[in-house]
Amino acid sequence: MVESIARVKHIRVTPQKARRVVALIKGKQAGEALAILKFAPQSASEPIYKLVASAVANARVKADQLNEYLDEQDLYVKNAYVDEGTTLKRFQARAQGRAFQIKKRTSHITVVLSTPEVAETSAAAKKASK
Repeated sequence: MVESIARVKHIRVTPQKARRVVALIKGKQAGEALAILKFAPQSASEPIYKLVASAVANARVKADQLNEYLDEQDLYVKNAYVDEGTTLKRFQARAQGRAFQIKKRTSHITVVLSTPEVAETSAAAKKASK
């Protein structure tokens, strides 16, 4: 019925570390995903928690616009992925006038929440088109 997307770009978390956290919540209900992220020890869990909460709010607004009933208990994480963002390149002084490059990596994180009905209708539409 309702599908919502939330994105955050240029977040100062390395993609490798963010992917570890995103893997914890894929396929889970939105409330359960928020509970997992709230108590996860990784530093990437805080921005991802805010992102999932934003996706829930986006779903609520979208349902209001479409005049549809939305039970937030039905929302689940349909898809979540992390792309590599721009890399900030910095230099650190080393011995004998040399310089050492430091790469500060950033991430683009995307979370897609959906209700079960949307998943069923989109799967049926794909089968019908084949």
